[in-house]
Amino acid sequence: MTRIFLTLASLSVILLVAAMAMGLSMGDLYERPVPSHETLHWATLHRLTGVAAALMVVFVESVVVTYFIGTSRWCKEVVETYHLDRSAVSASNQLKRRTFPWALAGMLGVVIVIALGGAADPASLQPNTKAWANWHLTGAFLGIGLVAWTYLVAWNNIVANHAIITTLLAEVARFRQESGLDLAPFPASNRSGGQTRPR
Repeated sequence: MTRIFLTLASLSVILLVAAMAMGLSMGDLYERPVPSHETLHWATLHRLTGVAAALMVVFVESVVVTYFIGTSRWCKEVVETYHLDRSAVSASNQLKRRTFPWALAGMLGVVIVIALGGAADPASLQPNTKAWANWHLTGAFLGIGLVAWTYLVAWNNIVANHAIITTLLAEVARFRQESGLDLAPFPASNRSGGQTRPR
């Protein structure tokens, strides 16, 4: 999960930064009588990249939430099945509870940035869109910072949860070995009914 999360989080941050870079370099959308064709072209790319980045952030945060729901449930079932120390379940649940609010904040943050972008877009044909441009820019900086922070929190908690899972797997392996549940496998030739021949 750590590699998957790192890849998805990096891609979403790249999309966020790319959308911001396009927004800062596309030119004046409020030019009169009309902006240049190149400005309009970059504005379209900015909108599309911004929407893609927002969807990617929501997807990554959803993956994090799903991961903690699944692994905390797995920890509970393993502990109950093998009668292990319940402290692992409590630790996993605490990590889940610490991660969820930040994941939700990341989703809401990027939605607010998109909403501010829509309010600042003159293509919406709403009055006073230019007044929202600075709010959108400020929101974009804060939003990227917030998303990056939520990813850092999620990364640390995923690493800690992975350590809990690794410990549980080791305890289960020891329990099964001591109980005789894991027998040594037969050689391939014996499993198939054949005999090994000396060379």
